[in-house]
Amino acid sequence: MTLGYPLLARGKVREVYAVDDERLLLVASDRISAYDAVLPTPIPDKGRVLTALSVWWFDQLAPVLEAHGATHHLISADDVPAEVAGRAMLVRRLAMEPVECVARGYLSGSGTVEYQRTGAIRDVALPAGLVEGSRLPEPVFTPSTKAEVGEHDEAITFAQVVTTVGRPRAEALRELTLALYRRAAEIAEEAGIILADTKFEFGTHAGGLVLGDEVLTPDSSRFWPAVTWSPGAAQPSYDKQYVRDWLTGSGWDRTSPPPELPEGVVAATRERYVTAYEQLTGTSFV
Repeated sequence: MTLGYPLLARGKVREVYAVDDERLLLVASDRISAYDAVLPTPIPDKGRVLTALSVWWFDQLAPVLEAHGATHHLISADDVPAEVAGRAMLVRRLAMEPVECVARGYLSGSGTVEYQRTGAIRDVALPAGLVEGSRLPEPVFTPSTKAEVGEHDEAITFAQVVTTVGRPRAEALRELTLALYRRAAEIAEEAGIILADTKFEFGTHAGGLVLGDEVLTPDSSRFWPAVTWSPGAAQPSYDKQYVRDWLTGSGWDRTSPPPELPEGVVAATRERYVTAYEQLTGTSFV
């Protein structure tokens, strides 16, 4: 695709174009990744859902950002080339922080695996007796490395974040991550959705912290229907866990090229993404 801008990067899901010295164009594709691999089968409308939901969340979370002296990177989702309308955002250029800021309010996924082995997630000790899907006493900050395409994110300790970015910035990232998670979890709960965990990415602009990338989408978060929440097993979800589960059952070894997704898995995954958007925002996905 030629948009008239230089292509800076191609990630698992997005392309990043340089508009000028101050602005970038982020274009979300319909690609889907799982277990650090980009799958060969796209999910129709996925890029539009990711973009529309991110734009909605940026608006919802603006007061939290302002209260912490921060902002977000979105400039416009309308002033974009026609050929990528609906799945592109014009954003500020940022100097990105080299860590992924993960907030967890429930035990799930890799967090469960580590908790079962150590009773903690890295340096965050947790109470005994938790199971998959348990609500944590308080949301916790469990950062990770920011891996390149094809590499694995790895959980790191808060001390490692301090070493990487310095204590003042590390504490600011932790405080803002948890504040954003708490507010987003409240909004999701009002819509009948549990926000189990999510990942934020931050950068700086003019010295201030800026929330960047995508925000609280089914790609970066675990969304569970509140009505079916039942700790002790994997939870039904409105995210790409459905695809991960199918891949696990398919026998794929996670090293060879990933298999094509069946039509039924594609349709069911699209339905989950659209449902997440409609239930959270209260508007129809058109």
